[in-house]
Amino acid sequence: MGGNFDNSMVTVDQVLTSLRTVVDPELHKDIVSMGMIKDLAITEGKVSFNLELTTPACPFNSDIEQDVRTAISNIGVENLDLKVTARVMEGRAISMDELIPDVKNIIAVASGKGGVGKTTIAVNLALALAKSGAKVGLLDADIYGPSVPLMLGAEESPQVLKNKIQPPNVEGIKVISMGFFYEQSQQAGIYRGPIVSGIVKQFLTDVEWGTLDYLIIDLPPGTGDAPLTMAQTIPVTGIIIVTTPQDVAMNVAVKAVGMFSKLNVPIVGVIENMSYLQCPHCSENINIFGKGGGQKISDKFNIPFLGEIPLSPQIMEGSDKGKPILLSDPDSIQANALRRVAKVTAGRISVIAAALNSNEVQADEQKSVSTSISTAHKNGHSS
Repeated sequence: MGGNFDNSMVTVDQVLTSLRTVVDPELHKDIVSMGMIKDLAITEGKVSFNLELTTPACPFNSDIEQDVRTAISNIGVENLDLKVTARVMEGRAISMDELIPDVKNIIAVASGKGGVGKTTIAVNLALALAKSGAKVGLLDADIYGPSVPLMLGAEESPQVLKNKIQPPNVEGIKVISMGFFYEQSQQAGIYRGPIVSGIVKQFLTDVEWGTLDYLIIDLPPGTGDAPLTMAQTIPVTGIIIVTTPQDVAMNVAVKAVGMFSKLNVPIVGVIENMSYLQCPHCSENINIFGKGGGQKISDKFNIPFLGEIPLSPQIMEGSDKGKPILLSDPDSIQANALRRVAKVTAGRISVIAAALNSNEVQADEQKSVSTSISTAHKNGHSS
């Protein structure tokens, strides 16, 4: 019998059974139970459906797509109409009185000390996620030394409409920073703690962020008022810790990990910046600042290591000129490293979101059981 006859005999159950063999490498669940298969239809032997990934920046999107095609081919289907889409899951507990309910994930980028390239990481992470197709915002919470507008070459100023600050759209990213307001007033960034807290809270709640998949917050270095305000004002998906390889930076970063752990804020992972310098002549990696600081933090606290970013004059020059390396030299090893880290980060956020959603389902089930037991007791019944 020919392949066409087999195709016409395939059933929905056969397709779903075969697709259940495809497991998301990070979530460790099959794509059917994760609800990734949408609009499945079979017409005259032609199988069509949408594969809905958990993020457009999924690090394994091509692997999952190939596994899906293989699974369908294994049951004799030759005519497949597959569309790959993405819907980012909420990775934070959004309550009824949530201040920004349409922001699915809030990820803060932190460091124990200055000079480790935290803002560069935050800017390029936001860019990489936006270029993947996600809806992204970037909040510069470094009130004393805001540099995000400079790094992005942002020229448009925020406007106020209906008592809401409208953030400029820069390279597909909604951006807010005190840097916009300093440029207008030439005011020095000298503020006491309560004022800093007020500004950070206002940027979280009084800005028209709209619907976002990811809001990246560039925190000031250290463990001061801004991170405390953020953690106490709004539920966040998690924190990214940026460090450099040397022990001094690693030891200070450890304090930041400790503070966020005390605040019960999840750690998304650690990124090691300035990991190595690639020799332009022989392509050998030179460990100028030592080696392994990020991995040591990962091992000590059992948190994911999100990746290494090389030391590069091009990255620094791009930041100074308002042209991040993802825009100025998108095919460079540095840009590729940043995109890899962004994909790993997006995958990690999907894991956090899946765990959160699973816990919420279990809580709802437990609540339902408790209500049933309570009702039974009220009615005079017992099990």
